[in-house]
Amino acid sequence: MGKWRGVYGVAALLLVLSVCLGVRELITCLTGFDFPNGPTGRFSNGKTTVDVIAELLGFDNYIPPYSTASGRQILGGVNYASAAAGIREETGQQLGARISFSGQVRNYQRTISQVVNLLGDETTAANYLSKCIYSIGLGSNDYLNNYFMPLYYSTSRQYTPEQFADVLIQQYTEQLQALYNYGARKFALIGVGQIGCSPNELAQYSGDGKTCVERINAANRIFNDKLKGLVDQFNNANSDAKFIYINAYGIFQDITSNPATYGFKVTNAGCCGVGRNNGQITCLPAQTPCPNRNEYLFWDAFHPTEAANVIIGRRSYSAQSSSDAYPIDIRRLAQL
Repeated sequence: MGKWRGVYGVAALLLVLSVCLGVRELITCLTGFDFPNGPTGRFSNGKTTVDVIAELLGFDNYIPPYSTASGRQILGGVNYASAAAGIREETGQQLGARISFSGQVRNYQRTISQVVNLLGDETTAANYLSKCIYSIGLGSNDYLNNYFMPLYYSTSRQYTPEQFADVLIQQYTEQLQALYNYGARKFALIGVGQIGCSPNELAQYSGDGKTCVERINAANRIFNDKLKGLVDQFNNANSDAKFIYINAYGIFQDITSNPATYGFKVTNAGCCGVGRNNGQITCLPAQTPCPNRNEYLFWDAFHPTEAANVIIGRRSYSAQSSSDAYPIDIRRLAQL
C-alpha cells in the first residue's frame, strides 16, 4: 500500500456505502443498480465518489461499513457513513434512525481499541493510523434535512445562513479534534455540493424546473468558505497532521455549466424518481430506471449517478483545476 494504510470514511447521505439492509422502507435495493456485484444500497446507480477514490488509491475491494467490518479487515479502512445523518444531532430525524457525526466518531473510537489489539500496542497503532486517510463529507443533510425543511425544523427561524454555518463549523471542529486525538492525521474534508441544483430542490422551489435555487446554494457557499478556513486553522495548529479541502461545489458547478463536455444530456431531473423533475419522491421499488444512465447527472432526487461520481472522485483525487482541492489533492495527501 505504500506509505498510506487505509481509508476511514466518516460521511452521510451523499457519501454513504451502507449495505442494503433495511436502511428505511423508502430506500430500496435499486440503489447500486449498476454496481458490479448487483444492488448494494449505495445511494447512486453504481459507484459513489468514495468508491472511485478508493479505487484510485489502489484498493482491490471497497471499504466495508462499520456494521460488518471485523478482524484484520478493519486495518484496510472502515466506512462509518449513515444515511440522512448530519453534523447536528437532530438532522434527518424525520427519516428515522441514523448515526450523527458524533455517533460516527464514537464508532471510530471503538474501532481504535481493536486496532491496538491487532497491532499489539498503542505506539504501533498510532504510527499505523497516522498513515491512513480520513475522508469526511458532512453538511449536506444539515441543509437538505434540517435548515431548508422549516415544517420539521426550527433552525431557519433561529439562525441566519451565516449563523447556521458557524454553528455547524463549531460542531465540526469538535469532532475533527476528537478524531485527531484518536490518531487521525491525514484528513480530506469534502465540501457541500450545489444542493440548490438537485432535482428535489428544483421540483420544490424552481419556477422553470431548471434554474438552481440560489438561496440554498448561497447558504452552501457560506458553509464551504468556513470549512476551507477550518483547514487552514487545523493545519496551522497541528504540524504533525495535514488537512485538505475538496471543492465539491466548484467541481459540480463546472459540470452543470458544461454538461455536454462531460457527456450529460439531463442535469435537472433524476434518472429514477417520481413527480416533477423525478425529484418529488425518490426511486421506488419496482420502478424502472432510465436506460441512458450515463447521460443523467442525477440518479434520483438527491444523488449523482456513477458517471458524475467518477468525475468528482477523479478530480478529488487528482485536481484538474487549482480550485478543485486546497492546499493539495488526495493523491498528494496519500504520498505524504
